[in-house]
Amino acid sequence: MADTPLDRRGFFSHGLSRLLGQVVDAVSERVSPVPYIRPPGAIAEPAFLAACTRCRECGAVCPALAIRMLPATHGIATGTPVLEVDDRACIMCADMPCVTACPTGALLAPQKGWADVKMAVIDVDDRRCIAYQGIECGVCARVCPVGDSAIAIDEKGRPVIGADCTGCGKCVTACVTTPSAMSARPLRS
Repeated sequence: MADTPLDRRGFFSHGLSRLLGQVVDAVSERVSPVPYIRPPGAIAEPAFLAACTRCRECGAVCPALAIRMLPATHGIATGTPVLEVDDRACIMCADMPCVTACPTGALLAPQKGWADVKMAVIDVDDRRCIAYQGIECGVCARVCPVGDSAIAIDEKGRPVIGADCTGCGKCVTACVTTPSAMSARPLRS
């Protein structure tokens, strides 16, 4: 850019990019591991917090009503979208309307679609899971929209979380135990 004169739009665009970069750097120092489960396509947390305008568009188009906005008690993250998959799972819409609705790029369509999405880490509590008590179940594996590569049933009839799990939460909400033997936790926590 050294030899290219900037027009008015370029000047402001370049300035805004530099400012956002500084905001992301400042926020990165204060943001530790992501404490929330974000919608599909969420960019890295510091950049997400800087890019998200809290417009609520992603939540408005979610057919499952799974995307909720954080209340005012969440500081810098107030008003940003989250998934609370223990209450309502992401249904993994083929066209990702939440990503398409995002006007700022805080949510971006992954290159390989759902194959590139990781929203949460799913855990199985073997003390609650009835399959670990010798009772045949498998509901979690049957409701999984990804299939055996995300959650499979082992030779003893117990659920095993696989590498392709997106963390959508369908298994969490479908589990027959109360409370659910399946749980979701944010990435990198």
